[in-house]
Order: sequence, then C-alpha cells, then structure tokens
Amino acid sequence: MTTANTEPVSYPFNDADGLGLSEAYDRAQEDAGLLRVRLPYGEPAWLVTRYADARLVLGDRRFSRAEAAGRDVPRLGPANADTGILGMDPPDHTRLRTLVAKAFTAHRVERMRPDVRALAEGFLDAMEKKGPPADLVEDYALPIPVAVICRMLGVPEEDRPKFREWSDAALSTSSLTAEEFFAKREELRAYMAGLVAERRAQPQDDLMTALIDARDARDRLTELELIDLCVAILVAGHETTASQIPNFMVTLLEHPEHLAGLREEPDLIPAAVEELMRFVPLGAGASFPRYATEDVQVGGTLVRAGEPVLVAVGAANRDAHRFTAPGKLDFGRESQQHLGFGHGAHHCLGAPLARLELQEALRALILRFPGLRLAGDIGWKNEMIVRGPFSMPVGW
Repeated sequence: MTTANTEPVSYPFNDADGLGLSEAYDRAQEDAGLLRVRLPYGEPAWLVTRYADARLVLGDRRFSRAEAAGRDVPRLGPANADTGILGMDPPDHTRLRTLVAKAFTAHRVERMRPDVRALAEGFLDAMEKKGPPADLVEDYALPIPVAVICRMLGVPEEDRPKFREWSDAALSTSSLTAEEFFAKREELRAYMAGLVAERRAQPQDDLMTALIDARDARDRLTELELIDLCVAILVAGHETTASQIPNFMVTLLEHPEHLAGLREEPDLIPAAVEELMRFVPLGAGASFPRYATEDVQVGGTLVRAGEPVLVAVGAANRDAHRFTAPGKLDFGRESQQHLGFGHGAHHCLGAPLARLELQEALRALILRFPGLRLAGDIGWKNEMIVRGPFSMPVGW
C-alpha cells in the first residue's frame, strides 16, 4: 500500500507544444498505487492515471469538489479561485445543473444540426473566397462554437473579441498574476451583468432569459450564481470545442489513411469523433482536484480524508488495462466509454452539443477540402489549461 509519506514529483508532464502523452503516465499506470505529485502552486496531491481509478474518483460521492473551498488547492496558476458550478457538490450542483440541462439534451441539440452545418459551410465559403493560406483556428474552429453558444445563451457575437480575452484569462495558468486573473474575472462578470440587465428589460427566446426567469420568478438561484452560470456556459461552451477541432485535424493529418477513410465514408465521422475524444489528450495536466471526505482505497493507495486527488483523463483514456492498443487510432473500436467528457455528477453538460459541433466541423472541412494540408508552422497555446493550436495555417 502506498502511503502519504511519498515524496511528490513535479507535475504536469505533458508538453504544451503538441498533443503527445508523456511516457511518465505509462510508468505511473504500471507502478503500484497512486503517484504523489506537486503542481506549481498549492498542496501536494494524489494523481490518478488508470481508467478504473478515474471512474471511481469522478463518480464516487466520497470525493468532493466543494471541499476545495478555502484550501490551498493544487493548481497550475497562482490564482486560487472558486470555480462556480464546477466547484459545487450536490445538492447545490444539481440545483444549478438542472436549470440548464434541458437546453442541452441530445434531442434538442440534434434539432440544431442543420444550423450548425450551415454555419460550418458558411465559414468555409469565406475561407475559400479569401484563398489560402487560412488560419484554421481564427477562420473556422473558433467562430463555429462561439456563434452557436452565443446564439443559445443570447450573447452578441460581435462581442467575441471582448470575451475572448476574458475567456483566455479564465483558462490561463501562469501567464497572469492572481491580481490580474481576478481583475479579468470581474470584468467578465460586469459584462455579463450588463447583458442580464438588458435581457431583464427585453426578454428574448434564449437561455439567458430562461435563467433570469428561474432567478426572478422562481428564486432558484442567486444573482451571482446567475451571472457565474452564464459566464461558465459561455466559456465552457466554446473553448474546448474550439481547441479540439484543430487538435482533431492535426491528428488526422498525422494519420492520412484515417483521413482518407472518413472522406470515403463520412458516416464514420461520429465514431471517429468518439475515438478522437479518447485518443487526443486535451489537458495540459489534470486539474479541478477532488478531496476525499473519508479514507478511501484507490488503486492500492489509501487516500486519507482531506487529501486532494487529481484525475489525468488523457492518461486514463490511454490505459492498456481498459483499451486494446490504446496508443493506436482505431475508428472501428467497439467499446468506447471514454472519459473525454468526464464522468459522474460533473459529466460535461454540453457533451451532446460538443459532439454535434465536432462532427459537423470535421464533415464540412474534410468534404470541402480533400487536399487540406498544413501551410506553415502551428503556433501552440502556452500557459493554458487546455492544449491546442492558437494558429494553424492551412492550404488546400
């Protein structure tokens, strides 16, 4: 049994300039027990890298996100901030999640497919008209999910340059001081509070109006919860998808036979998205620690009450104990159940929307530009929670 006296190792392992999964995760999966790690800031933590252990920690109520409040949480950046709905446990988490869940059901999201497909085609029309090289991030991957979530929530798309900066700040690790981080957060809250006030005066058929009604007419959430929930939907609703679209294309360009197969059989794209979600490790490192509320055995380690645990989803999705040939990209893989959208109470609420956007973005791009290729060096995000290109020049 591993004990808490183990000397922690420096974390995270992954490099920011690429999508590789560090070999340190393989070693951690083969070693007995959990690995003790120390992030740039905060107290040491246990690191979960195996699939079975990840599902346990993510799904077991004995591991709490709310317990992080007031703790020196292990983190990548200097700011120790509460994380809104992501920092809650049931029943508060359930109360807020229920308010927005109906907007993201698979049935309701599927009705949006024609509009998302038209959006993707429209951005490709503009790229084609302008001619190569184009920036796949700025011209395509970012505008699609931004447009979708803005329309759903009721945020003006023309304000994208404003909230892009605030969104980047919210997901930054070490590029901002704690003071700068909190200043950016308050700017974003003030911006959203202004939109809420406008929508109160002039209700619309959008998610923000529905949440305002839940606040004003039904007293289901506080004013700050209302604002922070809108902020969370805006940031989470576009950033990860905007990162994964180019990430998936980088991966497909590195596997040309898979790219050719999708072009010949577009019906394989939904399965391809699931396998790419498993295969591509999005996170720079594990984040959002969960604290044990009692002593719990996890993977041969006794995690004591009050100790934080981090879940390395990218590593768990490449666990050879769970997936056959985990380092191989296989669109015919039968059993998925990847953890790319999380697991348990905090399973990604917007997973149906993200799946639809990823499917339609890949479909339109692959079919429109059969000769798509890199036309320059990729610029990779640095000092961010998620990995991916900030610029990706392409030609066709």
